[in-house]
Amino acid sequence: MAELSLGMAQKLLAGQPFSVLLGARVTAFGDGGATLELDVREELRQQNGFLHGGVLSYAADNALTFAGGSALGPDVLTGGFTISYLRPGQGQLLRAVAKVAYAGSRQATCTCELITLDEAGDSTLCAIAQGTIIARR
Repeated sequence: MAELSLGMAQKLLAGQPFSVLLGARVTAFGDGGATLELDVREELRQQNGFLHGGVLSYAADNALTFAGGSALGPDVLTGGFTISYLRPGQGQLLRAVAKVAYAGSRQATCTCELITLDEAGDSTLCAIAQGTIIARR
């Protein structure tokens, strides 16, 4: 299995056109975890001014997969995930913090907390997700 580093994870994310469009970045990676961040922009909001649920789902999916990849290697796919929206996403920054709860040789179960940060740096947990990541080998 190839050893992944933060730099390699950042390169993998930069190779995803949709992630580039959203402006996502990997800010932490390794030891069974990964953190993705993106700046909250007006075009990522829904009609009530809250961060769109699809953006939260995107962040959860990618953070879960990167966390799973830290345990299984770089050739992984999301097998499935669920998300629970706890409160509206508001603020300037979305942070998705994922970690491996359990990893076997070909599959990992991961959890993710989706947090928004406001101008003062105060954080609000707005969603949680759990997913299964599968090694393609």
